[in-house]
This record gives sequence, C-alpha cells and structure tokens, in this order.
Amino acid sequence: MTRILGATLLAAACWSTGLAAQQPTQRQLDSLAAQVRQLRARVDSLLAASRAGAAQQPASAAAAPGDELARLRAAASQAAGAGDTIPAADTMARAIGRERNQAQLNPEIGATGDVRVYATTAGVQQNNFEPREFEIGFQSALDPYSHTKIFLSFENEHVGVEEGYLYWIGLPGHMRLDLGKYRQQFGEVNRWHLHALPETEYPLALTSYFGEDGLAGTGLSLYRAFGGLGTHEVTLQVTESESDAELFGNTNRPTYLGHLLNFWQLNHSTYMQLGFSGLYGTNPDSSMRTGVGGIDFRLTWRPPQQALYREWTLRGELLALHKQIAGTGPTRVGGYVSSTYKLNQRWIAGVRYDYVESPELGQITQQIIPTLTLWESEWVFLRGQYRWQKTAGTTATNQFALQAVWAIGPHKHETY
Repeated sequence: MTRILGATLLAAACWSTGLAAQQPTQRQLDSLAAQVRQLRARVDSLLAASRAGAAQQPASAAAAPGDELARLRAAASQAAGAGDTIPAADTMARAIGRERNQAQLNPEIGATGDVRVYATTAGVQQNNFEPREFEIGFQSALDPYSHTKIFLSFENEHVGVEEGYLYWIGLPGHMRLDLGKYRQQFGEVNRWHLHALPETEYPLALTSYFGEDGLAGTGLSLYRAFGGLGTHEVTLQVTESESDAELFGNTNRPTYLGHLLNFWQLNHSTYMQLGFSGLYGTNPDSSMRTGVGGIDFRLTWRPPQQALYREWTLRGELLALHKQIAGTGPTRVGGYVSSTYKLNQRWIAGVRYDYVESPELGQITQQIIPTLTLWESEWVFLRGQYRWQKTAGTTATNQFALQAVWAIGPHKHETY
C-alpha cells in the first residue's frame, strides 16, 4: 500500500514539475493544488476503508495473507458502489449545500486597453494621444442556472459601470432573464463594447440619437429563441434609460424596447440576418413622447475551409427618431453601411459610410471611414483609420487615427 501511495504522489509531483516547466498560470497552480488535495483525501479514505474491511472480515472469507492489493481493490469497489446508492434527495441536498471550491469561487477576470493617436487637419492639433478606455471584466457561473457579468470602464479620469447584470438560463419556455445594467439590444452594434467595433467609434446615428456611448440602461431583459423557417430571437427590455443624449428629457420613467432578429443559413458558407427594433419612452413633465425605430441587416460569407483567411461581411442599420412635444415634432433619420473583408489571417480591410440628421435642427452630417486592421493575435490588434466628415454648411474635416487594443484574460475582443 505504501508503494501505491508513493507512486500516486510521485505521479502528482511529476505532473506539477511538468506544468512548472511550462510556466503555468496561477489558475492552473490552484487547480493542481486542489486536485492533489482531493487525491490525498481519496487515498486516505481508501486506506481507512481497507483497514475497516480487514477488521470486520471473517477469517474464512479473508483474502490470502499479504494480499493487500486485493483488499484495497475490494474497498475501492465498495466505496464506489456506496456512492452510487445515495438517494436522489440527498444528492440534491449535497449539490445545493456544498460550498464551491476555490477555483469556482474565483471569477474569470479580463482587462482591455484601448489607446489612440490622432492627427487632424481642423485647427490646432490637440489631444494627439488619448487613452480612450480601459475596461475590467468579471464573469462567473454562480450555479447551474444563474451567471453574472460585470464590466468596469475607466475613461478620461472617470470610473463607471459599463455593464453589471445577473442572468438566469434554462427558465420555463427556454427563456433567459437578465437583471441589472446592460447595453441594450437595439440593432446590432449598440450591444457591442467599444473595443470590439470594426471602427474606432460607434456609428454616427447611434451617438447622435443615443449619446456618445450608445444606448444603455438598468432594468429587466427577457430573451427567447425559436425556430421555423430559420432561427429567430425576441428580446423585450424594460429599463430606466441612462443615455447621455436627452432622448427622453432626462426622465426617470421606464422605457420599453423590443427587438426581433431573424437568421437564415443560405448555404454552407453564407448566412444573413435581418432585425427590427423599437424603442419608446415618455416624459409627462414636458409632454414629451419619444419613439425610435430601426432596421438592421448583416450578410456574411465565410467559407469553412478558409475561415482563418477569408471572410466578408456587409452590415447596416437605418434609424428613425420621432420626438413629440405637446403632440408635434419632426422625424429624423440616420444610418450607416459598413463592410469588412479579411485579406488573410492577419489583415482586415474595411469601410463605413455614415449619414445622420441631427435631432434638433435636422442638420445633415456625413462620414466616410476606411480602416486597415492588423489582427496580431486574439490578445492584440492595431488599426489605422482615416475619417472624412462633412456637416452641411461647414468645411469638411479630415482625421487620421492609430488605435491599439490589447486584452488579458478570457474576455479578449468579444463583441459582447
């Protein structure tokens, strides 16, 4: 038995040495330590069971003297059989009441940096270097049914909660319920974090109507997916809007959002999606009623055999903003069309066209933004961008930007 225990611990030590040679992470070391403790406890348990079995075994049924290995095997089989006979109610009680081990208590932690370098032809050059945003994300599965995500943003000496919500999966009707603060599901890219966009900033229509950082709020979100002539998703959200823009007159009343997304796989390498969004809110103090409608689409070609080297995506959104005060008010429209094409495994070329009518005066602004991205790895990418912008009645401006984005941890460059 001593030889078996020594061999087991020696194997664990060799495994630990192998991992050390590969410079393991702290998470791997914690996991290895936990497994070694579990292995040691298992061996101690088997030794105790073996001694107890030997003491209680009748002399006529005892194994041959010195057959310690046979007794250990019998004890292990008995212990395994006893574990399989635990009643279902007791199993559930243990699953609910048992504390999680240290690896499970530690959330997945990721951090992202986004720094830009600017050069412009408009006036005296200022703010050439800008730490646009730093983000820290925490994600964890709390139990088999509930999960959480929390993202803190550090921007221009301001610290804020970009997202922080708890969500439940596996609810009746195959629904998902979110509670907390989140970026709202209006269109496609509003839900994305800034560092995951194919350009350096959100489309002009979103920032003009929803604020510089897009549409976000605190409240409830209900999600349901279903099939039939494709795949379809329905999202319903009730929130207290926290948009920077005075979309609802700075009211604390709830706003209501609905989004329908339809997905079709056209062939083995091409798929498309078409979505419809609606947002509504009021402010009785000023007799304001605000509604925003949107249509979004995306067409993606990605051949399975060349997915690392070839991909083409065409996406766009059209928005209509109707703000009424005392029953009257204009309707403004805006939108964008963008395209990205993967030249090879590392280089991605893109271009976006923006058009928007300002909410108050209806002044038209247009932008053309070509980009070239070097996807160094899933942890680092560099982007060069040129922006031509023209507002009616003013001189066009030109801006050049270099963006560097890097990430650590599991979050990386996720779109969500």
